Amino acid sequence: MERLASLAQRPWDGSPVAYPDPAIEVVDPRFNRYVIGNTAVQRLYTGLLWGEGPVWFGDGRYLLFSDIPNNRILRWDEETGAVSVYRKPSNYANGHTRDRQGRLISCEHWARRVTRTEYDGTITVLMDRYQGKRLNAPNDVVVHSDGSIWFTDPGYGAHMDYEGEKADLELPCNVYRLDPVSGQATVVADDFVKPNGLCFSPDERKLYIVDTGRSHKPDHPAIIRVFDVVGEKLRGGDVFVDMGTGSSDGIRCDVDGNLWSAAGWGGPGYDGVQCFAPDGTLIGRILLPEPCSNLCFGGRFKARLFMTCGQSLYSVFVNTRGAQTP
Repeated sequence: MERLASLAQRPWDGSPVAYPDPAIEVVDPRFNRYVIGNTAVQRLYTGLLWGEGPVWFGDGRYLLFSDIPNNRILRWDEETGAVSVYRKPSNYANGHTRDRQGRLISCEHWARRVTRTEYDGTITVLMDRYQGKRLNAPNDVVVHSDGSIWFTDPGYGAHMDYEGEKADLELPCNVYRLDPVSGQATVVADDFVKPNGLCFSPDERKLYIVDTGRSHKPDHPAIIRVFDVVGEKLRGGDVFVDMGTGSSDGIRCDVDGNLWSAAGWGGPGYDGVQCFAPDGTLIGRILLPEPCSNLCFGGRFKARLFMTCGQSLYSVFVNTRGAQTP
């Protein structure tokens, strides 16, 4: 309890902290290899209302991330540490990724669509309807090496005006695959209460998908499911991890197949990031003073973990590399 109290009282203004940083917790010895003893968790920016969707642009050495209620996408520059507005209004954008050509792919709550930002800055609508009905409010998105775009559509941006615009949902809360050539979309999973974060394993043979259904069904477990990727379809869907009293949100894999999950709504000692081995065992935590919403690997070697939270952006260097590309 003393340790949790000290973390809660920790100044997040850049003041020095002891090494190793007590915010980095080894739960299983397998996590030791990923911990750098002389590094610290840093708060890079604060002043958000709900941070989300971090995506790294290594060719420009910057990170983009959403501040959903403030209807903007922000940019953090690695060279200077400066934060500026990349896009406002953003249509209450949530999750982002990059396609195989390095273009920004975004999930927009308010416009209820998935878009691509072209090299000249123009925006192309990739999908806003399925079978003639409006999407609910796309949430998070990943791109397969074949160029296909996989995204979740739980509808959080349509539940109230705070992160979009309150409206009735016209479709079930599905997970979609959008073909890059034909532009045709297919439902790859339709048995979630609220599908949320998702990511591929390093070899793309598995797809992990978060279900945050507890936000609408209090008795629903907070789980991460794992599917086998078979061509353009998914099979299986077993529970990979039960998050217990809190919840997951955004997720990413490292090159060793460990799953790094945002963790929130569990309070001190829970909120932050939880790292799971490929067998589903919790091996480590990065404890933060607020719920974590999403994360991504970035930096020169993709060995810096960026974490968006309710009000802030954090980072920590780790001794592994992110599996996502580009």
